[in-house]
Order: sequence, then structure tokens, then C-alpha cells
Amino acid sequence: MRYAVLFEKTATGYSAYVPDLPGCIAAGATMEETAELMRKASRIHLAGMREDGDPVPEASTIAEYITAA
Repeated sequence: MRYAVLFEKTATGYSAYVPDLPGCIAAGATMEETAELMRKASRIHLAGMREDGDPVPEASTIAEYITAA
């Protein structure tokens, strides 16, 4: 399943989170490092949910860029 990941620039690099997986976060020095850490974090997060018998949420977040005047 594909989940939307939101990345934010921080004072020391980047942070990221998956809106459809509350608590699934990662942070790194570069965008690439943060993306890789987020892939690992999401796999671990989903494995934990399955192990605990929690339902795995469907991906429902839609991300799009808009131009604001």
C-alpha cells in the first residue's frame, strides 16, 4: 500500500510523517536520509500494528501543491 509522506524542513535537516499512520515519524540530516528512515519506520510501524492485532488503515491522504497568490 502506498501512503502519503509529508516532509518538513527543520533547523537541522528534515522531518517526516505519515498522516494515515499516527505516530509514524522520522527525521534526518538530508531529504534522502529522511525518506529512507521513513520507509523503514513505516514498515516497522505497520508490522507492529499487525502484531498487536490492530487494523491497518487504508491510505486516504491526498497531497497536492497549489499556487497561492
